Amino acid sequence: MIDLSTSYMGLKLKNPIVASSSPFWEDINNIKKAEKSGASAVVLHSLFQEQTEIEQEELNRFLVEGSESYAEAITYYPEIKEFKFLPDQYLELLKEAKENSGIPIIGSINGVSEGGWLKYAQKIENAGADALELNIYFISTDTSKTSLAIEENYVNLVKSVKQKVKIPVAVKLSPYFTSIPNIIKNLDKAGADAFVLFNRFYQPDIDIENLEVIPNLILSSNDELRLRVRWAAILCGKIRPDIAITGGVHTGQDVIKSMMAGAKVAMMTSALIKNGIEHIEKTLNEVTDWLSKHEYESIKSIQGIMSQKNVASPLAYERANYMKTLGSIR
Repeated sequence: MIDLSTSYMGLKLKNPIVASSSPFWEDINNIKKAEKSGASAVVLHSLFQEQTEIEQEELNRFLVEGSESYAEAITYYPEIKEFKFLPDQYLELLKEAKENSGIPIIGSINGVSEGGWLKYAQKIENAGADALELNIYFISTDTSKTSLAIEENYVNLVKSVKQKVKIPVAVKLSPYFTSIPNIIKNLDKAGADAFVLFNRFYQPDIDIENLEVIPNLILSSNDELRLRVRWAAILCGKIRPDIAITGGVHTGQDVIKSMMAGAKVAMMTSALIKNGIEHIEKTLNEVTDWLSKHEYESIKSIQGIMSQKNVASPLAYERANYMKTLGSIR
């Protein structure tokens, strides 16, 4: 019998597949379906900072007033009706999910500054969440703001949240840092229990006929996994917190690659949107079949075996890999 169990932030999980944050989990029935299909944990959709700071009427007023001075401004924000779960409703959903499932439920907050984060981090903990994911979504457009100042905001936020809650805290990062190892080292010192690599920032598009900036959602593909695997492999064994990979995980092979690089869990969203929640079961079967075929007894036995510190040629994850790849074109 293949042992698929793993651990993530101290949570004992039956396998490495975690259903990551998505609109699916606004429905308690989908959470139940994910558990039945084999998901070892669910990360709830994010509670947005805007929801914690501004009531319905205030947000509407804010957007309307903004349109008087700059008409396009309101198009950058979703309508208030699109914020389907205001804070209290989010907490109720979390409680219901805990009462009706036997797998860990991880809360998620999406924001850029301390603000309502600290207050609702505690509320999410009190509602029964097994852990909390900080989905820090910040795009700097201020030319006077230094990279150091931005990174200090991240560190201070994590430090403040860790002082307020006792449950484990994961930090979902983007790959857009000058030195990923350095920011991770500093967030490790601030108390982060895990890092989720990487956040997929949604890029706007331009409608050239109507001269509008429009939102554009493109689901991930397997190719995006390479960036995550590379950094998981580089970081494995160098940091205390666990590593989760999200973005590009679609098949059992993708899960295997994530584990070999050093991740403790592989998170899925786009694959479930494309193929349905039941796709988790198919992926788990692929993982089990591969382990059995290659005579591995457990998922833990492959975690980190292809990390930078364990491969014969560590430079393959660095500049040498670039030169070799260019040479292959010839």
